[in-house]
Amino acid sequence: MQPMGLASNRGYRKCAKIVGEVMGNFHPHGDASIYDTLVRLAQDFNMRYPLVDGQGNFGSMDGDPPAAMRYTEARLQAPRRRPDGRPREGHGRLRPELRRDHRRADRPSRADSQPAGERLLGHRRRDGHQRPAAQPPARSSPGSSTSSRSSRRQDGWPLAARRLRGDPKITSREERLRHLFRVVTGPDFPTGGIIVGRSGIVQAYREGRGSLTVRSRTEIETSKKGDKQSIVVTEIPYQVNKKRLIENIAELVREKTIEGISDLRDESDRDGMRIVIELKRGEVPEVVLNNLYKHTQLQTSFGIIMLAIAGGRPKILSLLEFIEEFIEFRREVVRRRIEFELKKAEARAHILEGLRLALDHLDEVIKLIRASKVTGASARRADGDLRVLAGPGTGHPRDAAPAPDRPRAAEDPRRAGGAAEADRAAARRSWPARRC
Repeated sequence: MQPMGLASNRGYRKCAKIVGEVMGNFHPHGDASIYDTLVRLAQDFNMRYPLVDGQGNFGSMDGDPPAAMRYTEARLQAPRRRPDGRPREGHGRLRPELRRDHRRADRPSRADSQPAGERLLGHRRRDGHQRPAAQPPARSSPGSSTSSRSSRRQDGWPLAARRLRGDPKITSREERLRHLFRVVTGPDFPTGGIIVGRSGIVQAYREGRGSLTVRSRTEIETSKKGDKQSIVVTEIPYQVNKKRLIENIAELVREKTIEGISDLRDESDRDGMRIVIELKRGEVPEVVLNNLYKHTQLQTSFGIIMLAIAGGRPKILSLLEFIEEFIEFRREVVRRRIEFELKKAEARAHILEGLRLALDHLDEVIKLIRASKVTGASARRADGDLRVLAGPGTGHPRDAAPAPDRPRAAEDPRRAGGAAEADRAAARRSWPARRC
């Protein structure tokens, strides 16, 4: 989308156009998977920080399918802002050292035999091996979720990397892990919810594999008359279908598996989720809520598998190994940036050194060029270069206005054949003397 110019400050483009570009250049195997990916990147209930700004029907938490690609439009999401208003680096835009003009990244070929984007955006290559870039959105990949983040307001991974890199006292592996657990307290799911216990988080971050118990966030409200109470659900576990959840609760009430519920309604709107479960008079809300946690998806388990491509093969990494991969990736990016800028500066220095030598021996250079046997076009180019080297106001004969060239014989309709060729040959032989 970036080569198409679909920045956050530009207009929207039809999703069919975006899918066609991707299918023609990168993935010529059908458009269904491409559009599904584009839709997912625009859904705020699937992505903690959506990367695509969609316009139109992109589905809902109730399981409603998105509209066809010929109706929806999309562009890149605006970069997230810091508290002081500045955009955060690495969100919604490329890092400066990853831009194409720096040529610091290995360039794979596309499906249409054209050079593709940099490999560093998704992974990097070092000595022929590929490694994960550890950049958003894949900070950690619990199960099928590639959008979990630190539960703190600050981004946990860059903050943890700075802490590990800047504190020389943290030496042993166990101390690093304990330090990381204080910085990266746990995943933050797009739909919210409450993680019950910390053992699953510690196991997942320590071993790269674990299971979390995620519970819905609920509130107990009392009616205005004070005779009834209601359970209000404002957040549900990640990837739970809200419509199916309500249908499941209603079915359990009809089967009398769960008792004490008098009414169930969905009051969700654009301001947020609100599922109201009204209780009968005299019912204890905590008892009904525990039954709901037991029999419905108001409480579910979520698996974490921190799988990545490391060393050219799939590998389950711990949190510390992910951070080390991220730091190593940043080191290589900085190294490539410095190498590129150094080569560019050395090439420029070589040209400047040649220009300095030409200016110090300007008369010899002019004499050498005059004595050389060159064609008219080459002499004109050399003459222009020398004029630039000499600079204005030097009193050099080339500072004077050049005499107008005679029109070419081929351009004169009155001449033809051998006469025109003879005139051109004579003009070439007499041009240096005439110009000087």
